[in-house]
Parts: sequence; C-alpha cells; structure tokens
Amino acid sequence: MISTRTPVLAAADLDRLTAAVALIGAHDTRSALESALPSLDAEQRAAITRHAALDHVALLVFPETLTGLADELSARGIEVGTMTPSVVVRDRLSSRYSVPVADLQVGILRAPVTDRNGWPCELEIFVLVTPPELAHIAEDERRHGRENHVALAVRRPDPVLLRGLRALIAGAMRPDGGGYNGYENSSLLYFRDAHGADPAFRRLELIATGRFAQLEALHQRESCAGTELLGLLTGAWATQAVATAAELRLFDHLASVADLPSLALETETDLQSLARLLRYLASLGVVRALGDGYALTELGELLRSDRAGSMRPLALMYGGPFYRSFAELTESVRSGQESYAKAFGAHHFAHMAADSALAELFHGSMAASNAMFTGVTKVVDFSGARTVVDVAGGNGELLARVLHATPAARGVLLDLPNALAAAEPRLAGLAGRVSLVPGDFTRAVPGTGDVYLLSRVLHDWDDDQCRTILSTCARDMPAHAELLVIERLLPEAGADSLAVPWDVHMLCNTGGRERSETHYRALLAEAGFDLVETHALPLDAHVMRARKAL
Repeated sequence: MISTRTPVLAAADLDRLTAAVALIGAHDTRSALESALPSLDAEQRAAITRHAALDHVALLVFPETLTGLADELSARGIEVGTMTPSVVVRDRLSSRYSVPVADLQVGILRAPVTDRNGWPCELEIFVLVTPPELAHIAEDERRHGRENHVALAVRRPDPVLLRGLRALIAGAMRPDGGGYNGYENSSLLYFRDAHGADPAFRRLELIATGRFAQLEALHQRESCAGTELLGLLTGAWATQAVATAAELRLFDHLASVADLPSLALETETDLQSLARLLRYLASLGVVRALGDGYALTELGELLRSDRAGSMRPLALMYGGPFYRSFAELTESVRSGQESYAKAFGAHHFAHMAADSALAELFHGSMAASNAMFTGVTKVVDFSGARTVVDVAGGNGELLARVLHATPAARGVLLDLPNALAAAEPRLAGLAGRVSLVPGDFTRAVPGTGDVYLLSRVLHDWDDDQCRTILSTCARDMPAHAELLVIERLLPEAGADSLAVPWDVHMLCNTGGRERSETHYRALLAEAGFDLVETHALPLDAHVMRARKAL
C-alpha cells in the first residue's frame, strides 16, 4: 500500500540535511579550520586544534508540526534523540524578525554522525515550528542560512583559554552573537565571515561547557557592528581628548598629583569638565582611576614632556595642524593634491619653515618617532664606514645614534638651515665629528660618504620627485658607498601596518605616499641602485640597504 502521508519537512530542508551530513563526512578538525579560517597560518590553526575539536554541523529547518518529524528523519538515516529547547537561536530569531519569543517554538535535535576519520560528531538540527504566519522566516532563513554553522567544542575550557581562542578567531571572523544555554550548561560564541570562499564555513561556533558571563558580554557587544563603527567614527574625539590633555600638560601634572581638585587647580580647568575628560582618557588607556583621582598608565607616561622621546609634540601636531588638514581629506581624494595647502595656504614644509614655533613643534614630533631608529645599528654594520652622510636628516637623531655606535666614523648632516638649527643641540656632544651642511638634497649631496642615510624622506614626495632624489644620490655618491632608506612599508598582503593610515596622512599633508618594498625596489632600480636587503625596525619601519648597480 502506497503511503499518502504529507511530508513533515520541505524537500529543500531534506536536501540541506543530506548536504550537512556529507559535509561532516568530508572533513575533520584540521580541514574544517582550513576552510573556515584560511587567513590564519598553519601554526595558529594548529594551536586551535590542540584545544578544540570538530563537534557538529548545524542548520535550521522549518516543519509546520513536530508530529512525525523523527520518523521522517529516521527514514533518511538520521536518528535523532530527544528534543531540547533552543534559547540562543530562538532569541536571535525573535530579534531578527520582531516576533515575540512566546510565539516561537524552537528546539534542538541531535543525530550521531562521524567525520572523515571516523571520529564521532553530531548533526545539530534547529527546528522552528513554522505555521503559515511564520513562513516568511523560513523563506528568508533558507536563502541566507544565518543559523547554519560548523562548531568546535573546547576541551577543558577555562576563562583564559576561551578568551585566547576567541581573540584568535575574532581576528579572522566577526563576532556574531551567542549566549548561554542553561538547559545544557554551555556557552556559545558565534563568528561569521560573510565573504568566506566556502559558504558552508562562513559561520563558526565555539562551544564551552559552563558559563563565562564576562566573555559572553564582551562577545555580544562586539557582535553589534554599529558599536565598532561608532568607535571608528569617534576616533577624532580621541585625538582631540589626548591633544587637549597634552596642551594642558595634564600628563606632566599627573606624575605628581592625583586628586581631581588639585589637578583642576594646576591645569586651571573646570573641575567637573576635567573629571569627564579624565574618565574618557581612562577609557582610552592613557590614564587609570586611582581612588578618588587618576594616575598615568604606561601609555600616558609617553606623553610627559620631560620624558626622553616624549610623544607630546605628536599629540599637539595631530590634534592641531594635521587635524585641520585631515578635515580637508575629501578635497585630497578628489584632486589627488595635498590638503595641507588648502587648510593653511602654503605647502607643509614652506608653511612650517615660516613659523619658528610651528617648525619647533614639527621637529619635536619627528623626534617623538625616533624609537624606530633603535634597531638600525643592530641590523646594519657601520664598522667599515669612515663618513656617514645623513641626507635631509632633520634633527640629526639617526646620525647621532650611528656615530655613537661607530666611534671611528665622522658624520655629515645635509638639510635646510632651519633644520640644521634644530639639530645643533642634539649633535652638540659630537661637534668635533659632525659637519652641518646647508643645502637642497634634490640638487646635490656630498660626495665624500661611505654610507648615506635617507630616513623618512621619500614618503614625503611623489614618484617623480623620488626618482630625482634617488638619481641625485646615485650621481653624487662614490661607487663603493651604500644607501640606507628608512621608511614604513605598505604590506604586500593584507597584514596590519601603521603604513596604511600613514599613507593617507602623507596624501593630506605632503602630497607624498607610503610604498611597498616592491615599489621602492623599482624606484631604486630606475635610479641605478640594487636593493640588497631589508630589515624590520620598531614602529613598523624598515631599513632598506641599497648599492649602486654594477
């Protein structure tokens, strides 16, 4: 006798279930991580594998009734156990479709399956009882698969381990909600990569036995894309808050004063307004609450004016002249020209040269980034150099470091007169070994050097001007001499680097640009140089060592 019973599940759902079983059978933990997290390297994926294992593949189906569902699944070879309530998925559906929780009946069925190595896993089936009035949910969810996921179960979870795994995965996939399932005493953290190459692995779940309330709250907060976007949009507020504190010398006062009334008195500010500023600065990590007052953090210490290499001038530059020029970024993007000239009526260098106070601030801000020079003498051997020529060396910081590390060498600093004046104090202790030479490095460089330094210069200029500068160096340098170019390098792949925002900074403020190593190699070759080697330095800088081509 032929059965005329109406199927409980739609054919589309049955096909999706079959595909999910096949997906588990084709993978194990290692291959699932390769598919879900291709941007992580093998070592990072191996670290996850040591602490978590493929647990299940999940999808959401939409029967109109639960009656006969288990039998229909069994007929397909899917043997499920007792249904348990789903709290997290129910709440997500309620929020997504503005349907009261009470109107949603969502459960979880589990069926044993094995991965490609024969290890036990599960097929996790979320079941939304779907009467006709909820059919729009079924249609939309089948199309977008928002609750489909591949899950990893964390072995022996603890707060430190789970936080580390979450941070590693969140570097490659966006947090996508989660919560605590009290029926099963498990914490669930979801992640999504909407543009992942394999649609089956665009959503990942971490399951951990127990409750981790603080981590769940953090994950939920970061799952709201608007929160992250607001953080980006208010970045200018952070710049101004730090710059205001620097202008008030708040970081200097905090070195000896902690209570708010005394700080307000020292800085001549309104007590309540200062308290609000400090609370914001604490959220930025430059100060910390201490009793009824505040104290400096390690970051805040960098902004004290009496600290060697103080970054206070940078704070004043980024919150002052460069803040104004960045406000004209739209014009730079439209025209391809620097916005600094539009904001101030003159090119960056000409404008600063005409204002002694501004020039002093600029040289101070350049000195604040001198930490990038700390590794130069470690990765480059200057022992054979008799004369080191620093081309457009500004305050002479790099040249001073090289000469201190190479007692037998002499130095030549070539720059404009106002820059040489700023360098005199830094080079005073080396007066007998340094010559200060005024000149235009685009026209000529001294021909007496063994090593030439070109630090943070080329990024100020477009490619044509860089060719001129490099060709001048190639023409005037002795045949045996070497050229060291120090710049931030744009990553060849999608790695994080300060060079990326600095590239836009150069667009706005000098008309120059940051470049990749490949780009610099080509410019050097055009001028007659071979790039011999490249070494990383602090603050995402690099030193590129070049010789004249044979």
